[in-house]
Amino acid sequence: MLITELKNKDTVLALAEGKVFLLICHGCKEIHFPEHEVEALKKELMEAGKVTGTFTTDYICNPDNLKLRLSFHADAIEAADTVLVFSCGVGVQTVAEYLENKKVVACCDTYALPGFQGVTPLEHDCKQCGECYLNLTGGICPITACSKSLVNGQCGGAKKGKCEVDPNMDCGWERIYQRLKAIGRLDVLKCPVQVRNYATDDEVK
Repeated sequence: MLITELKNKDTVLALAEGKVFLLICHGCKEIHFPEHEVEALKKELMEAGKVTGTFTTDYICNPDNLKLRLSFHADAIEAADTVLVFSCGVGVQTVAEYLENKKVVACCDTYALPGFQGVTPLEHDCKQCGECYLNLTGGICPITACSKSLVNGQCGGAKKGKCEVDPNMDCGWERIYQRLKAIGRLDVLKCPVQVRNYATDDEVK
């Protein structure tokens, strides 16, 4: 069980570079989803003439269903400079992997709630740890993709792109670097490391 909380409005608007496509997931809506806030923001972006298309669905963390559903919106996605994803961290990672040549950004933070997580064919992991790093790492989570959960780059122990802790695992930061390079966003690696606000996580719980 989880909570998805919309990021600060000014933060989302700053992330909405150029034309945007909005992908909204209602998969965990029965737990908590900021539906009214998202709809208000969607309306504002549409009135500003920034939106190439919108799509509201459920469980975008299912990669097979996601690929099929997004195929009907291929032209609108291609016309967009940025894809805004309103979902938990798993959904954002799934979309970023599928749209590997697009800037995909997380518009929500994800917080954990005790209880059953459901049965969904997840290809990605989200620690539901609150303030999200995905917008600085090309949609690849450094907390779960790195064995050491490093948020400030490679540890220096990787060999030929493989993790020194688990040689069968790709180095998470190598994946992040290659992803950012592919979408022309290596400049974000110059951003200072953000310290997560754990107090916010406690307040939500």
